[in-house]
Amino acid sequence: QVQLAESGGGSVHAGGSLKLSCVVSGLPFADYCLGWFRQAPGMERELGAIAGIDDDSTTYADSVKGRFTISKDNSSNTLFLQMNDFTPSDSRVYYCPADRRCSMPNMTSGYYYHMHYWGKGTLVIISS
Repeated sequence: QVQLAESGGGSVHAGGSLKLSCVVSGLPFADYCLGWFRQAPGMERELGAIAGIDDDSTTYADSVKGRFTISKDNSSNTLFLQMNDFTPSDSRVYYCPADRRCSMPNMTSGYYYHMHYWGKGTLVIISS
């Protein structure tokens, strides 16, 4: 059974930092493409990823480029998202999905991008 468990969310002031984690089980972690998506409270989940990683390749949406960093640790089957310089618009539920194959540029293009396995998300609240 595939499971993805996000953690690390919380309440942070604008300009602050936070690091999210996502522990993955039930699939060959190193062989999968992973990403971070997000959803504002009461809204639909954003169509595309804000960050993606496949082997050593990474991609970012313009909204987070230069502020957020995606990384992973294959030894612990854990995906990370280091988030810096928060703005109130970063207040979202953050999800980490996985898929066997990805198109890296398309993941963060802003258009709808499908991924197969999803976690339940972790909430990040940014106060001004």
